[in-house]
Amino acid sequence: MTTAARFRAAVDNRDLAALEDLFTDDIRLYSPVKFTPFEGKPMVLGLFGVLLRTFENFRYIGRHDGTAETSADGSASSSVVLLFRAVAGGKDIHGIDLLHFDDAGRIKEFTVMVRPQSAVHALGEAVLAGLIADGLLPAPVDR
Repeated sequence: MTTAARFRAAVDNRDLAALEDLFTDDIRLYSPVKFTPFEGKPMVLGLFGVLLRTFENFRYIGRHDGTAETSADGSASSSVVLLFRAVAGGKDIHGIDLLHFDDAGRIKEFTVMVRPQSAVHALGEAVLAGLIADGLLPAPVDR
């Protein structure tokens, strides 16, 4: 079974332990709700824990295989695009997950793109609240 198929099965089964084996230690996840990437396996796994709780009716609806340049260093790597539909914060979401693989077949870079804008906003609020609740980000300080 390919890494992409194992990833999809882990997400479908909400199995964080299975995801851990698929990521490089220095994985970078580019999100539509944060300018800088989430970096490192512990942070990305924590983020997935939040995402798996946040998305409702999440389902993959398609797949495209190929190669693409990574954001980190511009090198070309094998990649897979997984198209998905979901609901978050009461908003219907249409998105893609772009997975880049290292030479051993593990996911080294992950980019999420979501539309429409209202869904990005709803998703961002839900994910931020989840990251704070799980202690992965500090709570904002009131001034």
